[in-house]
Amino acid sequence: MDFWIKATQLILSLSILITLHEFGHYFAARLFKIRIEKFYLFFDPWFALLKKKIGDTEWGIGWLPLGGYVKIAGMVDESMDKDQLAQPAKPDEFRSKPAWQRLIVMIGGVTVNVIVGFFIYILVVAAWGETRIENDQLNYGLAVNKELRDLNIGLEDGDIITHVEGEPVENVRLVNIQIFLRDARKLEVLKPSGESKTIVLADTINEFLWENDAVMAFEPRVPIIVDTIMPDADALKKGLMKGDSIVSINSQSTPFFHNLQEVLVELKEENSPLLIGFYRDGLFQEIEVEKDTATGLIGFFNKQTGFLVPKSVSYSIGESIARGFDRAKWTMKDYIAQLPLIFTSKGASSVGGFGAIGNLFPATWDWEVFWLNTAFISLVLAIMNILPIPALDGGHIVFLIYEMITGKEAPQKVLEYAQIVGFVILLGLLVFANGNDIYRAFFK
Repeated sequence: MDFWIKATQLILSLSILITLHEFGHYFAARLFKIRIEKFYLFFDPWFALLKKKIGDTEWGIGWLPLGGYVKIAGMVDESMDKDQLAQPAKPDEFRSKPAWQRLIVMIGGVTVNVIVGFFIYILVVAAWGETRIENDQLNYGLAVNKELRDLNIGLEDGDIITHVEGEPVENVRLVNIQIFLRDARKLEVLKPSGESKTIVLADTINEFLWENDAVMAFEPRVPIIVDTIMPDADALKKGLMKGDSIVSINSQSTPFFHNLQEVLVELKEENSPLLIGFYRDGLFQEIEVEKDTATGLIGFFNKQTGFLVPKSVSYSIGESIARGFDRAKWTMKDYIAQLPLIFTSKGASSVGGFGAIGNLFPATWDWEVFWLNTAFISLVLAIMNILPIPALDGGHIVFLIYEMITGKEAPQKVLEYAQIVGFVILLGLLVFANGNDIYRAFFK
């Protein structure tokens, strides 16, 4: 059931965004009186689920949910309609229009995706406000990633970051992003002793965090209170109960949840049972349990409520426009900042396809999360489509800019071969990304 709820949200989100993207091309083409032969949601090789001819345009829904398209008359596109291109250009065809008009047609889809993304973020902020974790909620301070602690630059568990680059911290959740993606380096830190200290991180700290799986450098520090135990976990069979407060593993002190995680990482390769020390009703007890052989974990979820209650902030219409615009702007900037990571071995292995996108959505329907994810995907589609890859909008735009600069149109054969190469590249990326999803699902 969880799968179908996620799948439904994903299909609905993509259907909305693909349709709006293609309408961007459609409206721009119609503006310059260019004929549109087909407008399809999803692809329709061999047959369509639905189709209807209205005027010059065939409207339809394909059976292959990998995107959508508009077939613009007189344009080298995925249809590879060479017969039409072999005929003399007609006045209502794409190729007969000035380069600047064709450029506007090609950027129409990306432009709509950007506008839609910004618009949705603004509406979400207006409707639901924002939730954030503020410093005064950190009763136990922050847990600092072990790799960062081991650098001995003055960061320790229990610290509270009060300012980043001189700006007060409004939302603790954003600190990691500011450091890793936005090049924030100067931190004002309130130590557990009450002392305030300035810490300047190295310029290469983001590379260090990436290489050492320490991107989540700071997290709220919370005690360990068992909330839910997995039904097949040995801990459940051995008597661990909801409400138990775990304080040690194999006699190693684990006062906070991140301490327990660190100990479990150290013991992951060991096959011997774990000795769990915990308090129940004020009495200390110990039990010996087998950990999960695949994950090395005990098999329980830690209590969250009561330690951290995100603060909800509402905004006026004017404030929502500013906050939503800012949120969308940083979403685009942060995503662009991550793109170079794809070309690392770790980044390539983390690339995901439809499974990874589907997992952005929760297993229960939540309209706020649905629209936030739709806004995010819309902006990502805009960025990916503008990349200078043949067969994408960005590839067509490159050829049009070349034509506008040189005054010479790229040869038809070059456009056709570029389209084929681009299609092969995109197909390869699609197989690779979804292959990663399959591998993670069955082998990790």
